[in-house]
Amino acid sequence: MKTTSEIKQYHNTVNGKMITGSSGNTMNSIDPSTGKVWAKIPLSTKDDVETTVTSARKAYHSWSSLSARDRGDYLRRIGDLISQHGEELLKLETRNNGWVLDEYQYLSIVLKQLWYDAAGAASLVGSQGKTAQLGSGSFGYTLREPLGVVLAILPWNAPLFTFTIKAAYALAAGNTVVIKPSEYAAVASLRYGEILSEILPPGVINVISGLGSEIGDTLVSHKEINKVSLTGSKATAEAITLASAGVPKPLIFELGGKSPNIVFEDADIEKAVNGVISAIFTPNAGQICAAGSRILIQRSIFDEMLSRMKERMSNPDTTKFGDTLDTANTMGPVANLPQYNKVRSYIDLGLEEGGEIVFGGRVGGDVLLPNNPEFSDGYWVEPTLFKVDSNSLRICQEEIFGPVAVVIPFDTEEEALEIANDTSYGLAAGVWTSNLGRAHRMIEKIESGNVWVNTYSRVGADLPFGGFKDSGYGTDSILEYTREKACVIELG
Repeated sequence: MKTTSEIKQYHNTVNGKMITGSSGNTMNSIDPSTGKVWAKIPLSTKDDVETTVTSARKAYHSWSSLSARDRGDYLRRIGDLISQHGEELLKLETRNNGWVLDEYQYLSIVLKQLWYDAAGAASLVGSQGKTAQLGSGSFGYTLREPLGVVLAILPWNAPLFTFTIKAAYALAAGNTVVIKPSEYAAVASLRYGEILSEILPPGVINVISGLGSEIGDTLVSHKEINKVSLTGSKATAEAITLASAGVPKPLIFELGGKSPNIVFEDADIEKAVNGVISAIFTPNAGQICAAGSRILIQRSIFDEMLSRMKERMSNPDTTKFGDTLDTANTMGPVANLPQYNKVRSYIDLGLEEGGEIVFGGRVGGDVLLPNNPEFSDGYWVEPTLFKVDSNSLRICQEEIFGPVAVVIPFDTEEEALEIANDTSYGLAAGVWTSNLGRAHRMIEKIESGNVWVNTYSRVGADLPFGGFKDSGYGTDSILEYTREKACVIELG
């Protein structure tokens, strides 16, 4: 175990400098695979918020005055720089939240592409205007302008990805950015801020860590914050809405989900088995907003599909626990202690509600890792599948955000749609079928911001990613970080 002197302390990035919080107070960062302290982060105060926002506002005037080409050049340089720091960032991220490294090797490619895509999109903003002949002597047109200072609030499950997709497009549009990472997973974001400050002018990107209860409302309600983009929970979105009511500003909310993954009798069953398992159980332990946590299977293939899923999950090669930096392991722990306790409580609730555990259900290092005492205090949860008959159970309606799913039988396409849409969420959905007509009907009628057919969770720079209903609204795209201005010139 590390001594206090060996535990590294990370810092905020404000105006291009690495600084501690004004109070000097810090918070421990816990490695969820071991349950042990491995780093310290600043506990910032309201005074730190003022300093940070002032830095971003001051930098905005010069950054927004740059040509789109020049801003794009900065962003391309960041994309190039990611390769030099990729391994370091991935290690920090997996120590933050427990995701296995293989997944983040893939995401490192995604991160680079997001910066490159944003760089290319920067020059498109100026071409998005419209023109109108308002009369014989009047000419009208529209302009797209940056908003000012954008606040990006990150979740603990995928900080590097959400940092990138929010910052890259906001910067491309000419805004400056303040990043507020989750206190449960701030280290990678703090280091990311340091790296980006090597390229960007001072104040263009700022990263400030701390408790949401201490600095969240101050950030959101600050008059110099011109837009807020949150990836997080519905409860946090409600708090942000209330806090910003006195100083109204546009909001982007990418929230939770209870996504259906629907398997029809004409699907390729082998591909569907792989698809529904990977959509919820590995490698992120179900801690992703788009997780396919409700698996709907047509009754004619229900028993066969369930048998194959159980066989697959019983294979010791399917789920391997341990060091999340070891690429031989396939699934990490739950990311923090409060979430671990929440997931455990939902497993208990599922049994109380009458759900039948098809596989899994065990928790804790003593059960899952008897030969790895180093990880015995980690927040491990075995992939768990409940068989239920009704979508009305709480484990079917409430987002668990862990490696816990329900499997529900259905008979007809109409019943599948009814079950799929019977939730307050609308973020994502999967459909497995060989019938092209059915695929299009399901895409049209499922109430969800993303529908994937014969695949799952295909996201990236090419398509927007947003939700319906309680899953939020808006997307982290370049036009979302601009405002439209109408202009009229009298020619007579």
